[in-house]
Amino acid sequence: MTAHVLVVDDIVANVKLLEARLTAEYFEVITAMNGPEALDICARGQCDIVLLDVMMPGMDGFEVCRRLKANPRTAHLPVVMVTALDQPADRVAGLEAGADDFLTKPINDIALITRVKSLVRLKTITDELIMRTRSTDLGFSAVPDLAGIDGIGGRVLLVEDKAATVDRLQQGLGKVHSVEVEADPQEALFRAAENEYDLAIVSLTLADFDGLRLCSQFRSLDRTRQMPILVVVDPDDNARLLRALDLGVNDYLLRPIDRDEALARVKTQVRRKRFGDRLRDMMQSTFEMAITDGLTGLNNRRYLERHLGGLVQQAVARGKPLSLLILDIDHFKAINDTHGHAAGDEVLREFSRRMRKVVRGIDLACRLGGEEFLVAMPDTHSGLALLVGERIRQRIASEAFHAEGAPRMNVTVSIGVASLASPADTAQTLMKRADDALYEAKRQGRNRVAAAA
Repeated sequence: MTAHVLVVDDIVANVKLLEARLTAEYFEVITAMNGPEALDICARGQCDIVLLDVMMPGMDGFEVCRRLKANPRTAHLPVVMVTALDQPADRVAGLEAGADDFLTKPINDIALITRVKSLVRLKTITDELIMRTRSTDLGFSAVPDLAGIDGIGGRVLLVEDKAATVDRLQQGLGKVHSVEVEADPQEALFRAAENEYDLAIVSLTLADFDGLRLCSQFRSLDRTRQMPILVVVDPDDNARLLRALDLGVNDYLLRPIDRDEALARVKTQVRRKRFGDRLRDMMQSTFEMAITDGLTGLNNRRYLERHLGGLVQQAVARGKPLSLLILDIDHFKAINDTHGHAAGDEVLREFSRRMRKVVRGIDLACRLGGEEFLVAMPDTHSGLALLVGERIRQRIASEAFHAEGAPRMNVTVSIGVASLASPADTAQTLMKRADDALYEAKRQGRNRVAAAA
């Protein structure tokens, strides 16, 4: 894995040392000697992660980190504080400023490379979600503001069998988060799969069980794959810590646990979880909008074009019937011209509601555009399709339509019906026959159902 790493330090020797270590691991290194220069580089999107010294003249690292996290364009950029300060209070200050991790000089090479790789991996996932959210043709470009997402009130699953550690973490986290304790790792796996947790804290010193295996199991299940994991590890157990980070663990706490540091790290992970969840929700929403007609809530023509061919092929392959209805609201232009487009929109919405009450859940109901609709009905022969079409026609014509600011309107619909006739049929030939039947219904005087010849 490679990435562009920004090293920010006002001491040239420190910059050269980090540059040499990172370059040896095939990272591309960019350097800055002060806070304003670093902010400019980040704002231009030239780096994937920031290694940020705390003690710099003018603007210190804490202020640089706060500004990065307050800017929506750089809020998701991973920041690692690098400093000679080694007190827990200093680490907490960095994490509260929004830093993702805190490395103390002299820096352990393994810890440095592992943390950089882990955070770059996380940013890659986040960037992919943002790209997918923005890559629709619907005109959306906004992403959620990480600065506006808090990290409090999380639901935390603590997997620990040592009473002292449980008490310490509950005291440190319990006032801000809901902490659920489970000493049995297998039961913890079941609970995590059945519930929605914002974070799992796993001890790597569980009696009679390898905590790394539980972390691996969390990452292997669909239900828990996106759940952040924070491990609790002994300070001299570097081998297990590195293995945990390779498995995809997000963060770690060293024993003895500092409660303020634990609270800050948990807050960071909960915020990132909520940010990722919101991104996925936005992505799902844009996908749904891309295939849904915004006015009626029906599938749109794009969705129809992608799925109708498959329905036809499946019906032909299985020797099953398939029928299409094409529906056109009669004299719809007159409704718009007489009562206005707002009234016309309400007629389209109410028409869609009435139509959906008649068709089945497995039927594909779409708005083709304007006042024209289509219903594809699997496992439906022509006789039944004609009956369904007649039921829709009656439901539309039986009760006047109402729109605010307009008198009650009598609305009718003309419907053309076509069914699979031979194995050579395609979506295009079926739609053409249904469309011809629709025009026949109109020639016969409208407000009727006609079958394809």
